[in-house]
Amino acid sequence: MFFQQLINGITVGGSYALIALGYTMVYGILKIVNFAHGDVFMMGSFLGLFCMQVLGMPYMVAFPVAAIATAVMGIFMERVAYRPIRVADSLAVMISALGVSIFLENLAMVLWGTGTHAFSGISGITITTYEFNKVILSNIQIGVIVLSILLMIGLYFIVNKSKIGVAMRATSHSIKSAKLMGINTDRIISFTFGIGSALACIAGMLVGIYYDAVYPLIGYSYGLKAFAAAVLGGIGSIPGAMLGGFVMGIVETLGASYISTGYRDAFAFAILIIVLIFRPAGILGKKEIDKV
Repeated sequence: MFFQQLINGITVGGSYALIALGYTMVYGILKIVNFAHGDVFMMGSFLGLFCMQVLGMPYMVAFPVAAIATAVMGIFMERVAYRPIRVADSLAVMISALGVSIFLENLAMVLWGTGTHAFSGISGITITTYEFNKVILSNIQIGVIVLSILLMIGLYFIVNKSKIGVAMRATSHSIKSAKLMGINTDRIISFTFGIGSALACIAGMLVGIYYDAVYPLIGYSYGLKAFAAAVLGGIGSIPGAMLGGFVMGIVETLGASYISTGYRDAFAFAILIIVLIFRPAGILGKKEIDKV
């Protein structure tokens, strides 16, 4: 029973981690919280469903196509809703993010209605289960876990081993200093929004396939939990977002299994509160000293 729920928790946690990476990357560079990121996750899931059901794409093609389309949407969102007020008060940025969130939710309702849409029946997606010492594991779970981990490793290498990753880290340290060194910071920030949105899209498609459901308000709950996961791991830290996502998923699943499903969300946020009491910067977060 324990190992079965542990696998389920890791599967859910992988999705949280992918969404949390978008929060943590944007915060790491701009020091703002993109509260519309949960709805980007939702739009990505719908775009993936549209590619597979309406356009008839196989899921192996639909994943990158939907991810690219969502990345473009994320870049456009940054250009329209965030860049003009980047130097404004943080309250103005938060209000703009909430406005984008409401707009995306209503846009999804107009395009796809208010009901729940199923991913079942899509060509090429079949469910196969395997049993290992009474622990049942489906091919969907294996795909979610493996793809999540591979994407996280890929992002880690992009940020730490590539030229654009160096520019991202320089921009995160100081936008003004990065500009003086010849870095096009606007392009780096757009790239950050784009890659974060693409990861959220893939997470949305994985969640849609795993639970066989997507609806316009799904971004609210997943976005909130993913943000909590980013804070838990240490917002601004990519390894922290990964760790926070898996911890949130495991705690939520084990708590629902052994205590009560009615308190499913409460368990995860209780862990968040306890960790922040003893480590306000998060598990892998670092304390920042502001000189005045």
